[in-house]
Amino acid sequence: MKLSAFGKKFTSPSGTVELMLDLGTALNENPDMIFMGGGNPGHIKEVEAAFQQRLEAILANPKQRHSLLGIYQSPQGDKEFRQQIAAFLNSQFNWGLTEHNIAVSNGSQSAFFILYNMFAGTMPDGRNTSIHLPLTPEYLGYADTGLSESFFTATKPNIELLDDALFKYRVDFSSLKLDASTAALCVSRPTNPTGNVLTDNEILHLDAMAKEQDIPFIIDGAYGLPFPNIMFTDATPYWNDNIILALSLSKLGLPGVRTGIVVAREDIIQAFTNANTIVNLACGTLGPALAKAMFKTGEILSLSEKYITPFYKDRASQTAKWFRESLEGLPFRIHKPEGAIFLWLWFEGLPITSQTLYERLKKRGVLIVPGHNFFVGLGDDWAHKHECIRVSYAQDPHIVQEGIRIIKEEVAKAYEEG
Repeated sequence: MKLSAFGKKFTSPSGTVELMLDLGTALNENPDMIFMGGGNPGHIKEVEAAFQQRLEAILANPKQRHSLLGIYQSPQGDKEFRQQIAAFLNSQFNWGLTEHNIAVSNGSQSAFFILYNMFAGTMPDGRNTSIHLPLTPEYLGYADTGLSESFFTATKPNIELLDDALFKYRVDFSSLKLDASTAALCVSRPTNPTGNVLTDNEILHLDAMAKEQDIPFIIDGAYGLPFPNIMFTDATPYWNDNIILALSLSKLGLPGVRTGIVVAREDIIQAFTNANTIVNLACGTLGPALAKAMFKTGEILSLSEKYITPFYKDRASQTAKWFRESLEGLPFRIHKPEGAIFLWLWFEGLPITSQTLYERLKKRGVLIVPGHNFFVGLGDDWAHKHECIRVSYAQDPHIVQEGIRIIKEEVAKAYEEG
């Protein structure tokens, strides 16, 4: 098989491919596999019941059913859905949006592929530019999206040690330098994988730096504000005409409908829509059909406030407690859980790499994600990269507890063997 440069890049093994293959095939190979690696949301029956009720109402209405199943939507997304999103955000934050500031994508991953390559890579004058991640570790799904080499750069974080075996990454503004090769800044808030929530001051500082450099500031809010609001600390939603805000329906409990939402100024939305037409032709209909009435009534907020946020906050607290009890006596720290659906564990001085730990755990029937995959844009000369793992706490509690027991055994064995 003769592959192009594109073909070689996008068919090669990667952390993203490894993660999704694990999720897609492991159950067939081992029905008892403990999934603590993927990003599947938890099973919240009240939320699923709300979406079931909405789906049944659509299917019972011939006109709505035909619109759902039998009509291409605009590549910018269903107009009524975009209007409801704009009205909802305006009612919450007075951002002055219209449907022309909103685009829909077939999932956030698709949106980021288009957005990143719109702004970075080989420029018309031959220069190469990059997306800069001011805080790393960052979402591994970004890593392989660039069409050119050296597509991402990153600034190494400061590490703040906290009580109760916790720590927190902070943006190191003293080392964060932007230049003509920087095409855009991007952060996730809360951060996948660590659950870190950048403070309002950090966001304002980054926005000012982006504006000074005349580049966009992309904020990935897939887990954040205003929905699904998987956040356990105070933070303010933020948008202006230099910011591209990416939202998603996945962590509301709809990962299967693949619906991402892009909020940006009109010229960016138009450019995104043109590219999305070529890449995807049109947007899927199921996510907008299920959610638009919920944005109109405000039910999206009530689902988050009553069920989603408390569910994950309780799970995060409980899982962190179980890890502290299980790992007592070992050199470990947990990143302060401020949001998202994961815990990020740091085993300082771990004698094996996180990749080796991942492989050992997989043989024991536990799937986690090795930490080195998340340090996108950073060199390989920092031992810390290989001492961390990401674990999901979204599964049933008894499954999570069993996974913690096995993780503890393998980590303790690694330190004992040296």
